[in-house]
Amino acid sequence: MPHFRSAFLAALSLTIAQGAAAETPAETPAATPASASPALKVELNAADTTEANCKLTFLITNELSAPLDKAVYETVLFDREGTVNRLTLFDFGELPVGRPRVRQFVVPQTTCENLGRILFNGAQSCDGAGIEAGTCESALAPATRTEIEVLG
Repeated sequence: MPHFRSAFLAALSLTIAQGAAAETPAETPAATPASASPALKVELNAADTTEANCKLTFLITNELSAPLDKAVYETVLFDREGTVNRLTLFDFGELPVGRPRVRQFVVPQTTCENLGRILFNGAQSCDGAGIEAGTCESALAPATRTEIEVLG
């Protein structure tokens, strides 16, 4: 009987050890990083007033599955009080996959200090082989490094 008891305790210890090892954080699904959805990252990197104009500099990274031949966004600019300053189109042009691009737009007769918010209202054009309709809107990930809020 003592031999049976030792074998039983050894098997029980092994089972407990295996169960504890299976529950370690490195092996649980919650501990593994979730893969991020493909995105079209559009960051307002700088806003500089030159004369009476605002020059907006964007850093764009296409993390979609295909390059974009053309990406044009309908963009709404708001002043510091929240009033619409103007509605315009920002043409980001061709965007290869995984290669950041910088695009600049000059907003005439407006200082950057007067801008409070930029809203990407929707994609006016979003063209590329294998790019489904609505991708440029659903994958848009706006950000800012300035005091101007950017929404999408």
